[in-house]
Amino acid sequence: MTDPDQIKACCAAVYSTDAVGALLGETYHPGGRQLTRRLADRLRLQPGDRVVDVASGPGATAQLLALEYGVQVDGVDLAEVVVHRARQRVIDAGVADRVRFHVGEAEHLPLPDCSADAVISECAFCTFPDKLSAATEFARVLRPGARLGLADVITSCAGLPRELSTAAAWVACIADARPPEFYRTVLSDAGLHTLVVERCDDALSRMVDDIESRIRLMQTVRAFDALGVEVDRVLDYTRLARQAVTDGLLGYALVVAEKR
Repeated sequence: MTDPDQIKACCAAVYSTDAVGALLGETYHPGGRQLTRRLADRLRLQPGDRVVDVASGPGATAQLLALEYGVQVDGVDLAEVVVHRARQRVIDAGVADRVRFHVGEAEHLPLPDCSADAVISECAFCTFPDKLSAATEFARVLRPGARLGLADVITSCAGLPRELSTAAAWVACIADARPPEFYRTVLSDAGLHTLVVERCDDALSRMVDDIESRIRLMQTVRAFDALGVEVDRVLDYTRLARQAVTDGLLGYALVVAEKR
């Protein structure tokens, strides 16, 4: 896929399905809550800070930040049904007074200039078709001196096998992943100075293992039949992804940058 609108519509449609939750688990990203906390600590969050969670998904990160760090969170996600679920989640968790969710896209955040003390985005930046526009929007909503925290799939300079550049690989946050040097460049062009790039490849490997374990377990009770999951196809992608991690072609990293 090369058309930006098609890419975004496809990702929004897929991540709105129950199948994604069944495959990816509660947080939808490698490292789960532990890696979210590590990234949040790098952002130096303080109680009362306002944080923007871009591609906020089911609301797990927004809920964690509100409960454990005492911050105010604005979550932004492209899929309206996902936003609805996230709103219900924070109501159930008792933090609806500290968390708001908006339907919107990374390249056009529905938030004012210089209104955020931090921006966080997990396992999503690699799916944004216009990465410079997204990075520029992150910088726009950040106050001077505030920080951006990304957790994302990365590649080596050698790139990925052709099999990991398909439409399905786009949705799986793999096809348009970039090397760490790309992050430094695009963030710098947006007015953000990279402070930290921390490799967490083991988190990606564990997530691949977890996905395969869920598939094997749910296969035994035919749980995927009603969800429309093509099990053999998913297993092909997990096999390719694991090999790419083993070969050093695919990894995962935390990237922290500061607005100049």
